[in-house]
Parts: sequence; C-alpha cells; structure tokens
Amino acid sequence: MSEFWLISAPRDKENLQALERMNTVTSKSNLSYNTKFTIPDFKVGTLDSLVGLSDELAKLDIFAESLIKRMAQSVVEVMEDAKGKVQENLLANGGLKEKMKCLKIDLTSFVTHFEWDVAKYPAKQPLVSVVDILAKQLAQIEIDLKSRTAAYNTLKTNLENLEKKSMGNLFTRTLSDIVSKEDFVLDSEYLITLLVIVPKPSYVQWQKTYESLSDMVVPRSTKLIAEDKEGGLFTVTLFRKVIDDFKTKARENKFTVREFYYDEKEIKREREEMTRLLSDKKQQYQTSCVALKKGSSTFPDHKVKVTPLGNPDRPTAGQSDRERENEGEGEGPLLRWLKVHFSEAFVAWIHIKALRVFVESVLRYGLPVNFQAVLLQPHKKSCTKRLRQVLNSVFRHLDEVAAASILDASVEIPGLQLSNQDYFPYVYFHIDLSLLD
Repeated sequence: MSEFWLISAPRDKENLQALERMNTVTSKSNLSYNTKFTIPDFKVGTLDSLVGLSDELAKLDIFAESLIKRMAQSVVEVMEDAKGKVQENLLANGGLKEKMKCLKIDLTSFVTHFEWDVAKYPAKQPLVSVVDILAKQLAQIEIDLKSRTAAYNTLKTNLENLEKKSMGNLFTRTLSDIVSKEDFVLDSEYLITLLVIVPKPSYVQWQKTYESLSDMVVPRSTKLIAEDKEGGLFTVTLFRKVIDDFKTKARENKFTVREFYYDEKEIKREREEMTRLLSDKKQQYQTSCVALKKGSSTFPDHKVKVTPLGNPDRPTAGQSDRERENEGEGEGPLLRWLKVHFSEAFVAWIHIKALRVFVESVLRYGLPVNFQAVLLQPHKKSCTKRLRQVLNSVFRHLDEVAAASILDASVEIPGLQLSNQDYFPYVYFHIDLSLLD
C-alpha cells in the first residue's frame, strides 16, 4: 500500500512498553510494517506559539499535498506518449545517508527512511523560521509551476487548433497541406483558378456541366485534387470577370466554391508554424526518460530503489538545484523542471509532516519534549480497521475519553474542534502517496 500512518506516543517506560506491544501485535497479525520516525529536537518556544504553528502547519500540509498532486498530474500531461513511465519519474532526492545525496529514490523509500535535512531546514533555528523557509519554498515552486504550465498549455492549445484545422472536412480544414502551386493559374491578369467541393454522387454531373455553368470557363480545366468521405475538391479555371456568375450557378447545382487564395508565403508560414509547434511540444518531454534501477540497500524489509543522477561517484557537496536540474540529459526542459521541483516539494511535504508530529506531540504530551514517533505502513486496505483497533487498545490510557468516543460516536470531547473520527488517544497523521488517483 502507498498509505502510511505517522503516530507518536510519550517515551516514558509505560508507553515504550505500549509501543513494543503494538509492534508485537501488528507483526504477528501481519497488519503493518513499522519503523521509527526520527525527528530532531527543535526549539520549542512558548505553548501559545505552538498553537499558532499547529494551525499554520495544517494549512501548509494541505497546500503542499495539493501542489505535489498538481505537479504529478503535469508530469502525466507532458508524458502523454509514455504514461506508463510516469511513476518512475516521480522520485525524491536527498535525506538518505550522506553517500546517497546524489541519488533519487522512490517515494516509499524516502518516507520509510526519512532523515531531517539540517542543511535545508536548520533544526537549531526557531520553529517559526523553519516553517517560514518551507512556506516560501513551496510558494515559489507554485509560482514557477503556474508560469511554466501556462506556457506549455498555450503551446498545446495552439498546436491543437492547428491540428483541428488539418483534420476537418473539405469545407473547414486548412488546404495548405493539400494543394500545390501546380494546381493553380497564378499571376494572371485575366484568369483565376477556383476550388469547388462536389458531393461524391455528383462527380459525373460536375464533369458534364462545369464548363457550361458560366461563360468563359476554360475547357478541360478541372482536376480532382483531394477527397474525404463526403466529396471531392476540384479545381476549375475561368476568367476573373465571371467569378460571381459562376459561384451563383455552382450553388444552384449544389457545388460549393471554397474561398481560397493560393499564397505561397502564407502556406509556407502555416506549415512552418505547425512544424515549430510540434517540435516545441516534443522538446518539453522528449523520449529519453531515466528509468529506475534497483540498488543495494541496508534495509532488508524495504529495498531502496535508486536512480543515479549523472556520475554517482562524484562529490555532491555544494551541488546546486540548477546543477541537479541540468543532469536530466535527453529530457525536455519542462519535464526536467517538474522532476527536480516535484522532488523538492515532496521532500518539503514530508518535513512538514515531521513538524506537525513534533508540534502536536508537545501540545498533547507536554514538556519536557519526550516522545517517540513511529511510521506504520498497513499491509493492505482490509487491515486498516483491525490496525486502528490495536492502536486504540494499546494507547487507550493516553486519553480515555477519546478512546471511548471512537467506539461511541455520540460521545463529545469538550473543547475538541475536530470530528471524533479525526481524533485518537495518540498523535496521528496520514500520508497517502497515491498522487495520481
């Protein structure tokens, strides 16, 4: 499953024993895979400031999750010809042992082996400052995402409009890819070549009558140059001064004169525009996607999948985001940007989850800071109900009222703003990696 439960409980003797019981029961019953979730010792500040941070982090959590889902969807749209490879392009980098800083790993491995990135988010700074760094980082990514996707969508729309013009019927479609210079009498003061759409059942009638529809029609000047399901596109050459009369007579016989003037420069421009748009759209993605490669892992239960970026043996100290972004050789600029900044946004999101656990644990369990965070990964959807029962039973002593309310939805918890189903005796946060659903 791509679902995780991030919980915490006090780290006193009684609750450490409760955590052990939880691990034993969930392991024997094959309910979940559990790992410790390490969170640094932050500067707590005042409890009042923590209450404000709790609300701010809740909003930032929602925003971050929404952002990475939008970015994942953008990857789907850019990789429209290779949608089966989308998931292997949604990776996270950093935070997994110093020697692996230059590698990108799958999202599950990043979460299960989470390490706080002290270089990006200094744990010694006040919590307000750390949250501010995260908020500004995500806000800038969203601004850039809107700008880049707007440019891509404009390109895509222009291309679709041109493609529609080349896919309609003979009445509406562009003719620049059908006609040629040889089909027309050009640069004549007296003669002009018209294009006429003739229904298929009327081909014989056209051949018999087109020369007599008006005076001054050049004999044997008609030629079929294109067809669709409904009819054909014929040329006919006549004197300019009888154009109006010819159009009237043609309309009476259910022949349609298509308004078209052969302009070689305009036709060349339209063809070049189509070629340019196709090229620009393709370059946003290109076909060379970096595939996931399985790497060795020191974690037997959760093998870490990694993708080397460039030369994995080179030193990574001081490597900038721009350098990492430029490493995706063979990929278009939009896909490359999405991959790099999806990783940044995802990493920031999991750090926000860690901060929420810290803040809520301090508010719930008090000072001094002394709690243990644990990450649970339910083995399958059908296990979640039983897993919840085990957790509520093991940690019931932390909040008897909350534990009772889970069993009886009619019980109200004084001062609690959340609905009963969102509140448990222990600190709990949900992480769902199903970003493409």
